[in-house]
Amino acid sequence: MQRARTRGAPGAFPAPGTVRFERLLPGPVERLWAYLTDSDKRGQWLATGAMEPWVGGRIEHVFRHADLGASPEPIPERYQHMKDGHAFTGRITRYEPPHVLAYSWGDAPDASEVTFDLSPRGADVLLVLTHRRLGARRERVSVAGGWHTHLELLEDRLHGRVPPAFWAVHSALEAEYEQVLAGEE
Repeated sequence: MQRARTRGAPGAFPAPGTVRFERLLPGPVERLWAYLTDSDKRGQWLATGAMEPWVGGRIEHVFRHADLGASPEPIPERYQHMKDGHAFTGRITRYEPPHVLAYSWGDAPDASEVTFDLSPRGADVLLVLTHRRLGARRERVSVAGGWHTHLELLEDRLHGRVPPAFWAVHSALEAEYEQVLAGEE
């Protein structure tokens, strides 16, 4: 299993087309569940958007990366298409409050899928995020860097800290994942 050499909890690549993260975060589990399912709370670290809370329900993500961190910043050329925001929808594939949430990352039949597993660990919660069915190396690098950055923002928010600017952190992490997956297709 390959791992990124990053600060905090690095992403792992346990199978082809899969990236997995583990984070021990302050609980209780219901608090973390709200940060996954409530649009306003999710918008503080990932993306806002409506969610129909049942299997087969629709989930919307409206990303505004520039609003996630401490200050405005330049957007990398590769992501200029997201400068005014980026939105997409998916379908919920598992909904087991407050422990498991999974959904497709888009509406295409072959869309990738993200799963959040929450397990109480005393006063903390173990969050395991697994994103499966990822395509080419470039997509895996982008997704790993993105999730790692978003999880750092979530951790900052849960600890009451103002997170740093999104794109600066993402660019550094994406470069690390680029090295981890060098030589792969």
